[in-house]
Amino acid sequence: MLELYQYGNSVCAQKVRITLAEKNLDWHAHHVNLFKSEQYHPDYLKLNPKGVVPTLVHDGRPIIESTLICEYIDEVFPEPPLSPKNAYDRAQMRTWSKMVDDGLHEGVTEISFSAMFRNKMKNMTNAERESRFQNIGDPKRRDRFSSTFQDGVDSPFVMYAIAAYEKAFRLMEQRLSDGRTWIMGENYTLADINMMPYIARLTYLGLIEVWIEDKPAIADWWQRSHLLPSFKKGISDLITTQEFIDMENFGKDILERLRKLHVRHISLLQ
Repeated sequence: MLELYQYGNSVCAQKVRITLAEKNLDWHAHHVNLFKSEQYHPDYLKLNPKGVVPTLVHDGRPIIESTLICEYIDEVFPEPPLSPKNAYDRAQMRTWSKMVDDGLHEGVTEISFSAMFRNKMKNMTNAERESRFQNIGDPKRRDRFSSTFQDGVDSPFVMYAIAAYEKAFRLMEQRLSDGRTWIMGENYTLADINMMPYIARLTYLGLIEVWIEDKPAIADWWQRSHLLPSFKKGISDLITTQEFIDMENFGKDILERLRKLHVRHISLLQ
């Protein structure tokens, strides 16, 4: 039996759900409301001591970390395969997972927080907000969230996010520019699945053109990706209408400032 503890608009949960959909697996969902801090409930922390989503429970045994969960699913349920056959190509595939884990995940968190989650926290009482920061438990995460809450898009962590996305998108455009269909070639892999939620979030916020207006290969990849049945099952079908509206509206509020920061970052690269 497969159980997934998840939140609909969590980018990490989204890539796991895409993987489950590609494997055509049945699973039971446990909704964890992040804005009610349910991820810090003692019972959930027994499954996932980090207090994050998702957590996959397979036959009673929890697996945490979304990248590892996706690889676990691909190994335990090998058809259809979502990883290359040879070791070298698998290592190359994992560089994309690592790029997401090392940079894009924090990046999309800061951009999303500055665009919309910051406004939700402004509506909390001081006690609720302080409790939210204390519950994070990770000093680095607390520092990032505190900075972005105080300074919004002008937080240095948002600039780090801009840089992380720029680096990833330059590599991705270069990779796809030879006409290949997917990141690893003609076969769709976990490399693509890992990138999809992070590009989807920028798209739903109306911010994606800041990075890819001069990257046609990525634009073509996105057109293929968001039409996949597994993408719809894993991402778009589980985002509410109000969430789509909120992302679009809040993204507009930071678009021009983000564009200026991106231009500044590009000038430093030249």
